[in-house]
Amino acid sequence: MTGADEARPDPASRRTRLREYQEQLLERMQAAKGGGGAPIQQLGMQVGGTRYLLDLLEAGEIVSPVPLARVPLTVPWYLGLANVRGSLVGVIDLARYLGEDGAPPSGPAVRLVTFAPALGFNCALLADRVYGLRQAAGMRREGEVLRDADDNAWTPLSLAALVREERFLQVAQPADKRSQ
Repeated sequence: MTGADEARPDPASRRTRLREYQEQLLERMQAAKGGGGAPIQQLGMQVGGTRYLLDLLEAGEIVSPVPLARVPLTVPWYLGLANVRGSLVGVIDLARYLGEDGAPPSGPAVRLVTFAPALGFNCALLADRVYGLRQAAGMRREGEVLRDADDNAWTPLSLAALVREERFLQVAQPADKRSQ
């Protein structure tokens, strides 16, 4: 082994360090959430025409889109499988899942937001844009929507609730629609 080889970390150790960092971050966020009444920050993202707030404990990584492997005989909102840091992740077009028409988003702002490992679901949402951390505690509630100081509407989205929805779990195209 040369000196250059020793200086370059191998991919497995980089993944291990990243995983350890994410676990430490999750522990700190859980500790902050559990004590002191500190305001909880959430991840802001846009899907279709709607801005959503995700609980940081439910969101995983935010990555640039990677090539997708299409999966035949799946529903239109299931875009396929992506290799995200060595893990196969199902990619969902949430806008289409929720009934919006149109093509999946594209462009430099598009990101994949993976589900937290704690949810036990290798999945990612295709986001038109990720806004970063938002302070939901400082927003005013208007029914199911929160409004920030700039009057932007934000809809809370629970990924944990999403993975419990029967329709979300059924990505296979129904037999009666396969021949169409």
